[in-house]
Amino acid sequence: MQSIVLEQIPFHLDLRVLSRELCVKERKSYFEDLSHLIREAQRIGKPKALYKLSFIEAKEDSHIVVDDVILRSRMLRVNLEEVHRVFPYVATCGTELEEWSNGIEDILMRYWAEEIKKAVLRMAIDFMERDILERFQAKMIACISPGSLEDWPIEEQRPLFSILGDTKGAIGVHLSECLFMIPTKSLSGIYFPTEVSFFTCQLCPREICPSRKATYDRALYEKNISIKRPSQEIGD
Repeated sequence: MQSIVLEQIPFHLDLRVLSRELCVKERKSYFEDLSHLIREAQRIGKPKALYKLSFIEAKEDSHIVVDDVILRSRMLRVNLEEVHRVFPYVATCGTELEEWSNGIEDILMRYWAEEIKKAVLRMAIDFMERDILERFQAKMIACISPGSLEDWPIEEQRPLFSILGDTKGAIGVHLSECLFMIPTKSLSGIYFPTEVSFFTCQLCPREICPSRKATYDRALYEKNISIKRPSQEIGD
């Protein structure tokens, strides 16, 4: 199936919400600076997303095969036990905001710009999730991203992007030599239908994490990851 490109993604940056998150108090000079940045970002920003419907062709102990591409992850394999279709994706704040933030010299305002881009990315992801649910009539979806846990490392960006095709031409996202995405405020991974909520946070024992969405579940970790891998796998 051809990739689905979402370019007209609406977003709204709430000054009061962002000022609270960034600890910028009203009636201070910084508040007007932040307000100016938000107005600029709202005018310039063009967040985008790309995803496609793909099918799992094979499942082995510690990897799956999607669209003839091997994805190595015990966690991915376990969570997709009852799944046959998946939605590889990449979403981004957009090249427009990336270029805009790169032109900001003030250190504090540059930091605010990065946080604004992060907020725009979250809204792009929310829009894409709703599109998947509505277009494919899924009741609930969950997501796993390369690099979120050691079991599916950042190196798996390469095979994931090979499934997605020309992401740079479609929405301006590409991988650096270090496998980081450019624009920096971009996110990739695989969505899959599920009947129960799942967050990779449930498999991460790190205690202090500002992005945590769920508590660590040791039993779930043992099921997903804590199993000795075979010494030889396809392609080794």
